[in-house]
Amino acid sequence: MRILHFYRTAFPDTMGGIEQVIHQLALGASQSGIEVDVLSLSSDKQIKSIEFNGYWTHRAHLDFQLASTGFSLSVIRQFSRLAKKADVIHYHFPWPFMDVVHFVTGVKKPTIVTYHSDIIRQKELLFIYRPLMNRFLGSVDRIVATSPNYRATSQVMVRYSDKTSVIPIGLDKATYPKPSQDRMKYWSERLGGKFFLFIGVIRYYKGLHILLSASKGTDYPIVIVGAGPIEQQLKIEVTRLGLERVHFLGFLPDEDKVALLTLCYSVVFPSHLRSEAFGISLLEGAMYGKPLISSEIGTGTTFINIANETGLVVPPSDPIALREAMQYLWQHPEQAAIMGKKAQERYWRLFTAERMVNSYVDLYKELMDESIKSRGSKQSDR
Repeated sequence: MRILHFYRTAFPDTMGGIEQVIHQLALGASQSGIEVDVLSLSSDKQIKSIEFNGYWTHRAHLDFQLASTGFSLSVIRQFSRLAKKADVIHYHFPWPFMDVVHFVTGVKKPTIVTYHSDIIRQKELLFIYRPLMNRFLGSVDRIVATSPNYRATSQVMVRYSDKTSVIPIGLDKATYPKPSQDRMKYWSERLGGKFFLFIGVIRYYKGLHILLSASKGTDYPIVIVGAGPIEQQLKIEVTRLGLERVHFLGFLPDEDKVALLTLCYSVVFPSHLRSEAFGISLLEGAMYGKPLISSEIGTGTTFINIANETGLVVPPSDPIALREAMQYLWQHPEQAAIMGKKAQERYWRLFTAERMVNSYVDLYKELMDESIKSRGSKQSDR
């Protein structure tokens, strides 16, 4: 069996949530003896196909970007070539140019779409794109939601409920490095033994401005790992609010990130808009047994974090409620520890990479069987 993943970005060029999902799927499938290709775009001038952890990554030249959508003429030919060798094509939505490539190349293979997120911010462009989007989603064989919460609250996915299933995103803890004693000691001495941790790209929908507002008048240490377009704006806000215990650490190697996940008291995830469809770093917090704080936005965040069981869930854009949640965990360490344990148990039960990969492999096989039966039926009708 050979699978082709197609998305605008991928490892090792970028390290976002969707890229992490594709990597985990490709890695797990390849370890099961499945051949996997991953095709994406890159601005790297030295573009070439490389073997990466047992699967092949192929990159086409990124010609330009418009409204976060990458465009490339060369990827059309490259996709067509790889699609001919594939048994199943696995798309990752949203990426409007991907829909164009799908139709231009006249794909005849079984197709699956992992629906990562609605299009939230570009509402004007969505109005133009919607007919193509509906035609694309209508043409594929299966659609997969990453959580039952998102499937139930997405107006787009409701339209295709008859061919939509849920496969939660999973992570493989064994692929995360074990930090050295020196790194653990370094971060422990620098940050102390009790702090709230946020990990992620610093974007508009992450709700970090709400976290800063919630921290006003408190003395809770807050560690922010990551960088992004509004980072400087938030640092100015920290100064304006007089917050002295907020630490911006920028992007860090995985070893340091794991050290911080191990040392932190709680993972706080204040994303307040549906652009946050799942929350990989929230899941990482559960994987390391930390009590969680998140907002109810009708997405996967509250599939990972169950209110009053694995952590606390607050209304979005409510700094007072967020402050109260932080205060409760801070003042109730025994209850926080119980929540962290339950979060970790939920990770092992629902969110391992092995479980995710096995579910997708079963779906791939189902699609291939249906394709073979369909071809046999057509031949018998002749």
